[in-house]
Amino acid sequence: MRFLIALLMFTLTGCKYDETISGYVDQRAEWALVELDGKPFPARATIAFPAKGKITGQAPCNRYSATQSAPRPWFEAGPVISTKMACSDLAAEQQFFKALEEMTLMDVLGNVLVLSNDTGREMVFNAVP
Repeated sequence: MRFLIALLMFTLTGCKYDETISGYVDQRAEWALVELDGKPFPARATIAFPAKGKITGQAPCNRYSATQSAPRPWFEAGPVISTKMACSDLAAEQQFFKALEEMTLMDVLGNVLVLSNDTGREMVFNAVP
């Protein structure tokens, strides 16, 4: 009988479990990009995962959002939409968005979030205190 109750509880709640990145990080956390492809990132850019399947953040010039539905350890951001303000860091913003769209894997190690792909590209984020 206990087995049936446990199975029923798992079945009812299992559909609601978040296997995307937002299920593995604090949904209130914000992460700042510190390194892109092994080099310090020259501008400020952040990423957050406030709810299942949602990505939000601040690129060097614009706020952005995207969807993320791949289960961990996979990562897929898209489509990325952003505001359209110009600034002096527009080249860094274009690098940021291009890299973000190419990431396919994610890993969280304490206060460090790493997005990467199989070609060797890597984005390293630190949790914002």
